Amino acid sequence: MTTEKTIDGTATEMQRPASATQRRSRRGWIVGAIAAPLAFGAVGLSLAQNSGVTLTPVAPTSIAQLSPSAAIAAKGEVAEIFGNKFVVQDGSGRALVETGKAGEDGALVTKGEAVTVQGRFENGFLHATLLTRADGKTVVIGPSRGPKPGGLDWAKDKVGLWPAVDAPALTAKVEAAGYSDIRVIGRGPRHLEVAAKGQDGRERQLHVGFDGDIREKRSF
Repeated sequence: MTTEKTIDGTATEMQRPASATQRRSRRGWIVGAIAAPLAFGAVGLSLAQNSGVTLTPVAPTSIAQLSPSAAIAAKGEVAEIFGNKFVVQDGSGRALVETGKAGEDGALVTKGEAVTVQGRFENGFLHATLLTRADGKTVVIGPSRGPKPGGLDWAKDKVGLWPAVDAPALTAKVEAAGYSDIRVIGRGPRHLEVAAKGQDGRERQLHVGFDGDIREKRSF
């Protein structure tokens, strides 16, 4: 014996449970709904707007005195522009600055503009992480800091639901480990990038986990 249930002459089919693909799609939609309004403000955000983490400002040195370092700065005038690279010059010399994706359109700086460039100096290049214009405005250069863009962790970070980063406590741990001249140079998903001098006077680039774990990545 069969029983058919008809409402207004239309048979209603029971909905099947959502598949794994549908659940992932729904999750992506939710993340997108959270992230979309934030995306417009995410471009050019300084680290100061990202869980309270700020880059440590570095006093500029003359271009002739640039030496291998994870955090060094030079001040001068933009002399030439080559895509995502430009030449900055002062009275002591010239240096080639690499800006990555941020400068691919060649419009990040203009010829003749006075700028201060902070970043990593290695193999003859100043790899910029922070650009300061003559009016004091700053541009953070490089990949997004914090969780990978577009994910749920990224969305949580943008709306303040991600665990806050206690940068002063982490730098205090670095100091307690025997390092000096400590400078925050970036942030990863669960760590800070730090430049500091070891007890032998040589500079190191450190990976400082939010759990306090400290690892040396490279020496200069």
